[in-house]
Amino acid sequence: MMDKSECTYLRLSGLEPLTVTPETNFVNVGERTNVTGSRKFLRLIKEEKFDEALEIARHQVEGGAQIIDVNMDEGMIDGVQAMTTFLNLIASEPDIARVPVMIDSSKWEIIEAGLKVVQGKSVVNSISLKGGEAEFIRQAKLIKRYGAAVIVMAFDEAGQADTYERRIQICERSYKILVDQVKFPPQDIIFDPNIFPVATGMEEHRKNAVDFFRATRWVRENLPCVNVSGGVSNVSFSFRGNDTVREAMHSAFLYHAIKNGMTMGIVNPAMLEVYDDIPKDLLERVEDVLLDRREDATERLLAFAETVKGHKKEEDAAALEWRKGSLQERITHGLVKGIETYIIEDVEEARLSVANPVEVIEGHLMTGMNVVGDLFGSGKMFLPQVVKSARVMKKAVAHLGPFIEAEKKPGDAAYSKGRIVMATVKGDVHDIGKNIVGVVLQCNNYEVVDLGVMVPADRILDEALANNCNIIGLSGLITPSLDEMVFVASEMERRGFDIPLLIGGATTSEMHTAVKIAPEYSHPVVHVRDASRATSVVARLLSSDQQPAFVRSLNERYSNLRTKHLNTKAGVTYISLEAARNNRFNPGWEGYQPPVPAKTGVTRFSGWPLEEISRYIDWTYFFYAWKIGAKFPEIFDDPEKGKEARKLYDDAQVILRRMIDEKMVQADGIIGIFPARSHDESIEIYDADTGRTLETFHFLRNQEEKEAGKPNLCLSDFVEPAGSGIRDYTGFFAVTAGLGVEKHAQRFTDENDDYNAIMVKILADRLAEAFAEVLHLYVRKEYWGYAPDENMALPDILAEKYQGTRPAPGYPACPEHSEKRRIFDLLKAEESGIHLTENYAMMPVASVCGYYFSHPGSQYFNAGRISRDQIEDYASRKGLSPAETEKLLAQNLNY
Repeated sequence: MMDKSECTYLRLSGLEPLTVTPETNFVNVGERTNVTGSRKFLRLIKEEKFDEALEIARHQVEGGAQIIDVNMDEGMIDGVQAMTTFLNLIASEPDIARVPVMIDSSKWEIIEAGLKVVQGKSVVNSISLKGGEAEFIRQAKLIKRYGAAVIVMAFDEAGQADTYERRIQICERSYKILVDQVKFPPQDIIFDPNIFPVATGMEEHRKNAVDFFRATRWVRENLPCVNVSGGVSNVSFSFRGNDTVREAMHSAFLYHAIKNGMTMGIVNPAMLEVYDDIPKDLLERVEDVLLDRREDATERLLAFAETVKGHKKEEDAAALEWRKGSLQERITHGLVKGIETYIIEDVEEARLSVANPVEVIEGHLMTGMNVVGDLFGSGKMFLPQVVKSARVMKKAVAHLGPFIEAEKKPGDAAYSKGRIVMATVKGDVHDIGKNIVGVVLQCNNYEVVDLGVMVPADRILDEALANNCNIIGLSGLITPSLDEMVFVASEMERRGFDIPLLIGGATTSEMHTAVKIAPEYSHPVVHVRDASRATSVVARLLSSDQQPAFVRSLNERYSNLRTKHLNTKAGVTYISLEAARNNRFNPGWEGYQPPVPAKTGVTRFSGWPLEEISRYIDWTYFFYAWKIGAKFPEIFDDPEKGKEARKLYDDAQVILRRMIDEKMVQADGIIGIFPARSHDESIEIYDADTGRTLETFHFLRNQEEKEAGKPNLCLSDFVEPAGSGIRDYTGFFAVTAGLGVEKHAQRFTDENDDYNAIMVKILADRLAEAFAEVLHLYVRKEYWGYAPDENMALPDILAEKYQGTRPAPGYPACPEHSEKRRIFDLLKAEESGIHLTENYAMMPVASVCGYYFSHPGSQYFNAGRISRDQIEDYASRKGLSPAETEKLLAQNLNY
């Protein structure tokens, strides 16, 4: 048996990777795409309403599921066909396909059907020894060949393990067969030691939960590299119909299971109570049952359940009861709840009780902010709440500032735990994510030197030296920023820096950091995926005790990622550009008559009414920006997120009203519709009268080998090919709702109100997207006029159920940003107050530009990775060298 020191981590993927490390919080597997776990999903699959079934999958991902469990085991369903169809549909939905899939079935033929079509690295649920060793080995070898991970049930030829001893015996036997005989990667093994109901009244069920906890601990300690999973809702089967008790049981069970080593589980987040919020009398009875602490535990819980059946706990009516607490309790409560009203009063009381005002920060305030950090890190607080806490913290520190300065003596040390310089790199203007990370770090007593946006490498490094910083943090949103980050890392190496470098932003990834950035710098380079991880990463990097082990683990992980990158072609076959062209999409040009626009050329709009635009805001993405993603308005019914989501939404309405009434921002835009013809992967825009070419736009064609009947798409496929003799058209747009936003955001920042500073910027972004939606509506109905009778409800418009598409540079179908320059030149977009940076980021930030396609067959897709032959062709079309083109498309190379 291998040694634990040889272990690597479980890595799964959809479009995005999921790595399960010791620092990973519990991995939530969404259960609603399982016909045995959702009556609605079962009905939709039976009725073959797969589009509606996809919405359930999307809701699971939006609700926080990191893996989705897909099960088609039902007697009246063709499981093989249903699994194949549904997984193929998921693959075409990037917002769903970004997470890994758990292929769940008790029938091998359904599992294998899923393995043949699933995108990324999936996990099979499940195999076991119940059919004997030969079948177990056969299935395991096939799963290994398909490149999936596997869940192994504690089940053998004698039946399902229902005691501690049977659980560990079967798991150990299965592990030895998989690792020693099949050579299955141990990190890809996940054991399910069986979660059974408790409190059934049957004596043999008393130890079901505690035996699971014990078995989980034994598996994690004795079977190197593996993970443990389970179906959590099974434990509360006896209390169907009593959600109060079931939610408490699920939360308490998870609390103890995770402490004992459970790393993932199939659980409905809507059926979870916050562990700390479970009433103490209910928690005591639930844990008596789970931990088998009393002979009469079941009877006591059953009796208590009758008293809470059908109702939830009452809200605490005494809203100000917390003001009766101790000084520290009041300060902590104010910080956690984001209540500013009494913070100056409480901080002043604290100041008068200590010798030095710095002690208030290091003591009272940091004690409270540590609670905030713990709650945020454990998922019990959400980002908007943390930013509100920061607002209270800053108000308190601002009050203490003059007292601290008055008592400061030469040589006094700063009270921060470390200083971090942060910047959005040269050519990029996006800073919301960076600002949020900065706020979270400041909440944890780190000093942040924020250099803003479009910051050149020399200034970043000069400021880091001048400020004696401990860490540098880089942010970027657009693809060209990735190359700038590589350059900054190389400059840090050249200039002899030895401090850690943090990498973050929507376009960045752990893979790119490992492959492209880390090799340029001989000191720690760490990709930080989101704000919730920033504090723990910084703490480890600045800890003399923790840093060595953390860096060793990081280097090993990045080395493995580099090795994986070299093998990215495994399981994916790419075809030549010529072959992909021969398999292009044919939208049915024969007999098709392109719609003639009511108005061609350029049309400008200035000061479009914000009131109208605001009605088209997609609030789902507003919540995503605040890192509490879930679909709107369903998020308000979420038992975990709903209350805070409603507060956030109400706050947004107040600021949005001010933005409209005070005209804080101006919405300007421009559209253009022109005759167009396609040449392979390019679209030529020309003058209708003279035939003179006005501009040529260049796109990419997908080069992955497709199964029969599926085309290799390119956006140019949606425009009539040159030589057809038929005139077709293509549209373009550029809009902004950000004119003036920076001034107002800075005003809030100057008032130590990061919450509303971030709120204004996020709302401006949402208004820009809404303005793009509004203009597209007018284009469809009036300016192009190909859908004059369209009469859709707002949800259908936001779901893009209309004819035509409006992809933007940076979208998966057209990932190359430099084409924005051609859009801007064609539309003369700078005259509308929108500008491009040298790396093609738009200013103001709250701006959008893109294309309009009218053909009924036009669709969104992913161009994916491309081969060298297409790079050379694309370079030739754009008049660039292959090396310059590779730099523009670094994220899309398959070599």
